[in-house]
Amino acid sequence: MSGLYHHYCEVFQGQPMPFAFVDLNQFDHNADMTLRRAGNMPVCLASKSLRCVALIQRLQKRSDRFHSIMAYSAREAAFLCGQGLDNILVAYPVWSEAIAAGIVEKIREGKTLALMVDSKEQVDHLDALGRAENVVIPVCMDIDMATRYPGLHFGVLRSSITTPEQALILWKHIRGCGHVRLDGVMGYEAQIAGLQDRPPGAFWKGALVRSLKKRSRREVAERRAAIVHALRAAGCELRFVNGGGTGSIESTVKEDVVTEVAVGSGFYSPAQFDHYEQFHHEPAAGFAIEIVRRPAQHVYTCQGGGYIASGAAGRDRLPQPWLPQGAKLTAHEGAGEVQTPVIYQGGEHLTLGMPIFMRHFKAGELCERFNTLLLVENGRIVDEVTTYRGDGQCFV
Repeated sequence: MSGLYHHYCEVFQGQPMPFAFVDLNQFDHNADMTLRRAGNMPVCLASKSLRCVALIQRLQKRSDRFHSIMAYSAREAAFLCGQGLDNILVAYPVWSEAIAAGIVEKIREGKTLALMVDSKEQVDHLDALGRAENVVIPVCMDIDMATRYPGLHFGVLRSSITTPEQALILWKHIRGCGHVRLDGVMGYEAQIAGLQDRPPGAFWKGALVRSLKKRSRREVAERRAAIVHALRAAGCELRFVNGGGTGSIESTVKEDVVTEVAVGSGFYSPAQFDHYEQFHHEPAAGFAIEIVRRPAQHVYTCQGGGYIASGAAGRDRLPQPWLPQGAKLTAHEGAGEVQTPVIYQGGEHLTLGMPIFMRHFKAGELCERFNTLLLVENGRIVDEVTTYRGDGQCFV
């Protein structure tokens, strides 16, 4: 690991900090690993975890199995269409944004787009929009994949559709509308895909999570199959059934009804995915902050660095010192907006002006803090590409 610190110091010598980067050797390795893990199943690229048009395009050029995109915003989907991308599912329900984004115009132009619904109100709203514009809007039904135990909601609070009966009621409502069409079904098993099951220093917690995941996998597969079979038996012709995430590829691809698996974070492999039982990807994205003072022995204070991940507040949302190995945040300051003290007692001789390389807890959120990503390949900077922020875009 010491060698890796020196490697990146040489690669980025003279580069003004802070900056963010992606190592294309590791990025491509993770892409290939994703394809292997997915077997023969097509992969839907979760753009929320990438937030960089150039890297989305790189993946699609690498394999035609990266055949579709899961966007997190209608305006983002419209933006991606403008960049020449297509076959986009907007993974979260939208209301006024559907009009503001010009989604109808993109559909009229021939773009393959689908908007998310899980209630009659959302369907009626999109149907009225389609009627006003004389366009049929494809929609995707979001089904809830959380597992409920006594006193524990294992998963995220998403859709209200949990049973075949509820799905059929919504399908019949959609069928009765003239300007929406049910195009697909999506179910995201976040409790399996996005939850570490080998957390360091927490053996019993890991064991409990693995046990809960094992039970949840069975329930998720049964629920998704029952809902999809019920819809098809009722005459619904689904173009796609989307499931999974980086952390659940192996189990999701085993489900017969699933036609594509969604993956995003696994290409950058942020700190969130360091401690999973079934797989390991290589860290491909990071950022560098500069040591600007030495307030005490073994303390190196850097400029900036407080790029906190979304979710329930806690220390696990903080970015983590990566290189040099052994560096760590202080307990009382953590990572700050204007300064981040780092404790380091290892063998590297650190001085003012040297970098501390950090990793974000999540994947795409890093791109909200930087206009560009430096692309590294075979030990040298080969390109600098814009993030969504660098493109002047802010979707949520």
